[in-house]
Parts: sequence; C-alpha cells; structure tokens
Amino acid sequence: MYRNAYHGRKVLVTGHTGFKGSWMSEWLLDLGAEVAGYSLAPNTTPNHFDLLGLSSRMKHIEGDVRDGAALARAVAGFQPEIVFHLAAQPLVRLSYAEPAMTWETNVMGTVNLLEAVRRTASVKACVVVTSDKCYENREWPWGYRETEAMGGHDPYSASKGATELVVASYRRSFFKDPSGCRLASGRAGNVIGGGDWSADRIVTDFVKSILSDKPLALRNPKATRPWQHVLEPLSGYLDLGSQLLEPQGSHLADGWNFGPSEDSVVLVQELARMLVGAWKRGQVVVDTSGNHPHEAGLLKLDCSKARQELGWHGVWDVEETVRRVVAWYKEHSEGGDMTARTREQIKSYSEDARRQNLPWATEEKA
Repeated sequence: MYRNAYHGRKVLVTGHTGFKGSWMSEWLLDLGAEVAGYSLAPNTTPNHFDLLGLSSRMKHIEGDVRDGAALARAVAGFQPEIVFHLAAQPLVRLSYAEPAMTWETNVMGTVNLLEAVRRTASVKACVVVTSDKCYENREWPWGYRETEAMGGHDPYSASKGATELVVASYRRSFFKDPSGCRLASGRAGNVIGGGDWSADRIVTDFVKSILSDKPLALRNPKATRPWQHVLEPLSGYLDLGSQLLEPQGSHLADGWNFGPSEDSVVLVQELARMLVGAWKRGQVVVDTSGNHPHEAGLLKLDCSKARQELGWHGVWDVEETVRRVVAWYKEHSEGGDMTARTREQIKSYSEDARRQNLPWATEEKA
C-alpha cells in the first residue's frame, strides 16, 4: 500500500504521543517504516500512546516544539526522509485560557520544525498538519476550498490560519527547488476515534458520561461539523506524503483538504444520538449554563482537489465511524487488548479502501 513508499524509510512524527500522532505512528510501523517521534509526554491518563506501548517500538524523543534547539538536534540526529508535523495545541477552549502558549506552540513550533527540516538534507518531504479551522469562517453552507482566505475567530483557529501562512512562506522562500524537500500541508475536519481522552471533546465527554452514569451535556447542539474517523485524514496525509516522495511529485507541494463526504456533516446533537444508539446506553441533555466562548456554528470542507489530483476520498461514513469508535471504547472499558483493536481497525479500514479501489490501498504488483 502507498506504493510501498514507507517500507524501510525513516519517518519522523512530531506530536506522536497525542491522539492522531499515536494512530499515525502505529500505522507507519505496520507499513514497515522506521519511526521516530518528538513530542511532550502524554497529557492524559489513560492515553493511546501508552496503551500501544509505542515508547518501546519506535524512537521516542520527549521534547517541546517551542524548543528550537532541541527539535533541531532531534531532526538532525535521526536524519528522516519524511516528516509529519502533528505537534500542536489542538483545543479551541484551551486557546482562550492560554492564547500565548497556543500561538507559540502552533506557529513558532512550526517555524522551528521547518528551520530544522531545511537544514537537514536527508528530508525529502514534509507534511504539516493544521485544521479545517484555518479558514476565515463565514458560516456559509458550502465547503471551503484550499484557495480560501486564512483566518480564525478564536486563538486556536487563528493560530492554524497563521501556521498555513508560515508553511506557504517557507515553501516559496526555502523549499521552491523541485529537486529538494517538498513541503505540503493537510487540513482535516472534526476527527474522532478510539484513544482520545482530551478535554472538551464530544466523544471523550460521552465515554465519561457512560462510565459515570451521567447524561452527556452538549454546549452547542445545533452546530454542524464534518465528522470523520481519525484514520480518514491520516490516510490522506500518508497518501500525500507517498506521492510527494515520487520523482514527479513536486507539483503536489501545496495545501490539501481531507474531509468527509457531505453525508457525514451532521449536527452535534445528531452525532450524540448516534453514539448513544451504538453503545445502547446513555442520555443527552443541553448545557444551559451559558458563558461558553465562541465556537464555529457551521464549517465544511471541499475536498474535490484531493479526489481529483491524489485519487483520495474518505472510506467510512459517519455511521460506520461511530460504530468503530464505540467498539474501541467499549473494548477498552472491558479491559481489552487495545493494540490489537487499533491494528484491527487500521487493517479493516485499508481493506475497505481496497474494495473501493482507492489507489493508495492497491497493492503494488511485482
């Protein structure tokens, strides 16, 4: 799969101890890559990174992306061929409480990473992961394309828009040689999946409500979000990275949306009802306490560019996504083997992609 692009290659993942980073690291290991990660220690207990035992299965470097010197040493010491930059402060509500840290991590952390990459000749491709919230959200009913203006109301969203500007500037200033490192960015929708225990996330809150026999309180039930399983955007990042590594891939050094189909863009309250239905337990109520900071009401991505130029599209719709998410957390609550469950979901996702004839999932013929 992925044209065997990752087998035997040295791949660096920043943010590998986080939710998306741990799934990415596991998938890369399954693809036969030699993986290193640079990140802070996991900030929740439990966490997906420790459940998978990744610290003993990859090169684990603990560090802060705001520490440019330490990050540069890690990149130079590992000499990766491709870098996936996932390290970030990923929470909207936390960005209101700690705006300076959010900007330093998301913007200057990316600057530090790109400075390290451009001084490390081994790196042939770099994919910086941002967010669908990088766009100046005008609450319109159609999806944002990659050419739309960057922006953001809250510190988190604005920092992601600024990160995209950093990437574009570095690409034009320092990564413009088509024979050198190819620099791209990936923007995903609202990602859910097993192993996420971050604060103020709907699935995390739902699981906690189930285990404590309390109702799930929704802050913004009428908000519309592009829900997708964590494997959806990761497949896009891996697909993009594999094509950037190809000799003819220099034109793909650009920004890319990796979001779900229109059918998977549903209200927060509808997703909550689906979670209750899949678990066959739980209750949903509306949080009427008020005084909540601003969050986007309507946000969608147009992913036609990825479909047409990369041959990528999503595999699991929102119903299948919810089924897989609930299965993961139910097994965890029952003391199951979460490494086996995580790997099984990666395998099932790849098999479903192959049945849909997605190019990245087709085995390369000898």
